[in-house]
Amino acid sequence: MLFDDRIDAGRQLAGQLTHLRGQDVVVLGLPRGGVPVALQVARALGAPLDVIIVRKLGVPFQPELAMGAIGEEGARVVDARTVRLARVGRPELAAIEERERAELARRVRRYRGDRPPVPVAGRTAVLVDDGVATGASARAACLVARARGAQRVVLAVPVAPMDWTRRLNDTADELVCVATPRPFEGIGKWYRDFSPTPHAEVVACLEAGRAERKTADPPDADPPTPDHEVEIHLGSVSLAGRFAVPADAAGVVVLAHDSGSSRHSPRNRAFAATLQRAGFGTLLFDLLTPDEVQHRATGSDAGLLAERITGVTRWLRAQPGAAGARIGWFGAGTGAAAALWAAAEPGADVDAVVSRGGRPDLATARLAYVRAPTLLVVGGRDVVVVDLNRRAARLLRCPRRLAVVPGASHLFEEPGTLDAAAGLAADWFAQHLATAARRTMAGP
Repeated sequence: MLFDDRIDAGRQLAGQLTHLRGQDVVVLGLPRGGVPVALQVARALGAPLDVIIVRKLGVPFQPELAMGAIGEEGARVVDARTVRLARVGRPELAAIEERERAELARRVRRYRGDRPPVPVAGRTAVLVDDGVATGASARAACLVARARGAQRVVLAVPVAPMDWTRRLNDTADELVCVATPRPFEGIGKWYRDFSPTPHAEVVACLEAGRAERKTADPPDADPPTPDHEVEIHLGSVSLAGRFAVPADAAGVVVLAHDSGSSRHSPRNRAFAATLQRAGFGTLLFDLLTPDEVQHRATGSDAGLLAERITGVTRWLRAQPGAAGARIGWFGAGTGAAAALWAAAEPGADVDAVVSRGGRPDLATARLAYVRAPTLLVVGGRDVVVVDLNRRAARLLRCPRRLAVVPGASHLFEEPGTLDAAAGLAADWFAQHLATAARRTMAGP
């Protein structure tokens, strides 16, 4: 016997992960049994806790034997050898997968509700289960973390077979285990109490993790940088903006919101403030002049709006603190189409692009020429725009990712959804701007 219960297992496992303390870590528990273990790890690392939901594809006549697994973000792992030995045909496999997909969606709703997942893009994702047997579920979970943009994936379990690293070393960047007994004889053998974890306990663990993080985070930490009004002259047109550059900015993000939206919008300014707290300078500007907004002129001309983003970036380069900075472009709605259009220009002065609820179809012919790493963020309830962005992701040839915020509509008005989108954007810019930006702005 190695562990009294899952709490004891989590505490022992946390002792093997102390090298991650102080890093940008998110702990992801596999429900149900992995979540109580993960809570102990999250507490020890001072990290946020979330679930990463997968479903085993069981052999029909022996459901406990996995022939594969599925997960969020379309992750899918199939063990062709087990499928062949079990003589499971394609129609039968498809039927099993369809049933498990429905259950997967139900569990996502049960454990997460309307809350978006904790952002993992650009961070270290520590995946925790109460043990590994075949490894199919763990492999699927790692695929989900990769799909969500994790920079590094650590798979951590209390107990596993001796050959588990051989099975899974191509799936995670790091494998951590307390014990690999021989003979293995199943996960439950090594727990004094291995009773099933009720759904209610999973929910309680997740709530405890959220409550502890709120208590630990000081409410007034890292206030946004004060910004000031600027006027940007582009030929015969003058555009108004709000400009802020923190002392040691990790780059500057140009924010172009929907053509009818304004720099005065509380939502737009809150989004910019999130990026400022993450260490970025921001230039939030109006794509249209007041007269153009009133007459709705040029509002859907993606080419003209792209010229304005390019012109504003040239203006930015002349400002103190931004001359040598790495540049990110953020666009929403038609502003996103304009950012993608401009990013396709030869020699575009941009190092990363984020589109939120964007209209990439307005720049379809140019998407293949975008070179900057591009993140497409869409609301899960915005069905039409989700489809448009999926098509765009297939046309892009640059490093790209499509992130769907569950429960969000087109304007991300639901509680927590705009914050989730801002967090995804901050993570993306941190991944693609921050390190190089500090080197560039510091000078030789």
